[in-house]
Amino acid sequence: MERIFEAAKAGGYEVFISPHYFYPTDNGWRINGPLETSELETRTFARTGQLDLAGFENSGADWLERFKPYIEDGRTVVASPHKVFGPESNDLVLQLRKRAMQRIILGGMLANMCVESHMRHLIEEGFEVAVVRDATAGPRHPVWGDGYQAAIVNYRFFAHALLSTEEVVDRMR
Repeated sequence: MERIFEAAKAGGYEVFISPHYFYPTDNGWRINGPLETSELETRTFARTGQLDLAGFENSGADWLERFKPYIEDGRTVVASPHKVFGPESNDLVLQLRKRAMQRIILGGMLANMCVESHMRHLIEEGFEVAVVRDATAGPRHPVWGDGYQAAIVNYRFFAHALLSTEEVVDRMR
């Protein structure tokens, strides 16, 4: 992911982040899937509030330290948070459309959940989406299976391209 950030910034490409946060009011949800239930219970991606960054740093909802220079550069668009898996609950599509974006290079985590949900929704919204297969991460569960491999299969069915970081960086130059 870092190599993609570097190439994007060097090449003048716009970078968008679709963060996943939960606010205290989300604890009132009564209908959740297994992953949402776990994330709410463990306070994964928990924020103290929409307007409060207290406790954000190193909270699990924070950016990885090595990505901060790219994300916090004043040029990266950080969309409002998505709440479940896809961008249906945030303003990512609006941010992309207002900038006349048509082609998306997508990476991140979790491969078979958020990344796949973003890919599917963006394709249905009319965007051309390439997924970077080695810039995604997915869970492995002893009973449920390998989320990363499940996502790779689905990317092959849906994405306009399934590329490596090397291929993406070469094309951005």
